[in-house]
Amino acid sequence: MSANTDCPDPDAQTLKTLVDELERLHERVTTLEDELSRKGNRIGNLEAELEEAHTENKALEARLEDLEESQTPIEARLDAHEKKLNANKDRVGELQARELEKGAHLLEDHVDEGEIDVVDGRLERIRKDDGESYFRLPESNDPLERGGDVSLSYGDLLPLQQLAKMDEDMLRATTSSLPSRLAAKLWKARTDPTVGDNPWRKGSASVREYVTAGDMKHWIRRQEKGISDDYAKKLVSRTIDALLDLSKSRLAVKKRTQRKNGLEYTERRVLLMDDADIPGEMAGSGDT
Repeated sequence: MSANTDCPDPDAQTLKTLVDELERLHERVTTLEDELSRKGNRIGNLEAELEEAHTENKALEARLEDLEESQTPIEARLDAHEKKLNANKDRVGELQARELEKGAHLLEDHVDEGEIDVVDGRLERIRKDDGESYFRLPESNDPLERGGDVSLSYGDLLPLQQLAKMDEDMLRATTSSLPSRLAAKLWKARTDPTVGDNPWRKGSASVREYVTAGDMKHWIRRQEKGISDDYAKKLVSRTIDALLDLSKSRLAVKKRTQRKNGLEYTERRVLLMDDADIPGEMAGSGDT
């Protein structure tokens, strides 16, 4: 019987398998050689960077040693300068105290209030006609008359005037009393034309200005949104009391009977009399 010619030669098959395996191994070796080459380059770069870092560190260490050696002389110079500045500050403070005790008015920007040693430790801050703020001993007059006449100081104002100078946030922080805040706002409306909503009216004869309880009630409702008419009426009475108290009774309250729509009614009025002593306002005039 003849041999089967379709059966592959075992040796040829084995040889082909070996050749394929050899090619795969060759490709793997090539890949590994490429990776090794890249890693070698990376290691070389890292070594160069490390060497550069070592060099930079050595330079920084040398610089640090130089700075540490020079720090002591710099600190000594700074200490000397500080002592000199403190000594000069003490001299200036002493000279300013002497000038103040002689009646001088010194610009606020040039005075360290906490460092001035004067009689009783009392200094008064004032404003003058030039618009600048000054320090002086209370009630002392500047013999050189620098800056013009003294404007009204804050301490000279009535409590009502002091509150009227505050903004809304400061006013709330100063007093928790709504009637007191309303009294301050009402006074500000009278003296500050920028407020706009001013219920005060010009008076006649011996009355400089006045505001009626009715007008005050409507004004309060415009100031305090959402309050009822009855509550506004109660606030009118309390606000009038606050006006009298905070003005130190410079204001007066009188009742006036009048007719409206055929009916007679009595209404309270808060009066600023012509001869009232209001700091900063001339008697007999509405001008400030």
